[in-house]
Amino acid sequence: MKNNDEYKDKLTDAAFKVCRLAATEQPFSGIYNDHWQQGLYHCACCEQPLFSSYSKFDAGCGWPSFFAAIETKVAYKSDESHSMQRVEIQCDNCQSHLGHVFDDGPKPTGKRYCVNSLSLKFYSE
Repeated sequence: MKNNDEYKDKLTDAAFKVCRLAATEQPFSGIYNDHWQQGLYHCACCEQPLFSSYSKFDAGCGWPSFFAAIETKVAYKSDESHSMQRVEIQCDNCQSHLGHVFDDGPKPTGKRYCVNSLSLKFYSE
């Protein structure tokens, strides 16, 4: 796994803050919020595939949302920051911060993976 200095060279300042320091991009600002091309969304840091466009949906929250992750590619971590109890999602390979997962998504999973565009890299099919 790379150290943060190596990621600083690879990522923009904004992407580094999101991916390595767990910041959140502004709602409705990310390039993948209103992106509907078919393909796979990969980790911006290590390029591991994380989400398929088939599970993407419009949650209206301002961030790309998915009802499922690619199995075993996303790690879950308790997050009690900002006086809230949430579940942070990270890339299972490099521990890059992706966003959070909530239990208010559509069927079939009922999950909403709320992801920062800056933590993703898209590859079309």
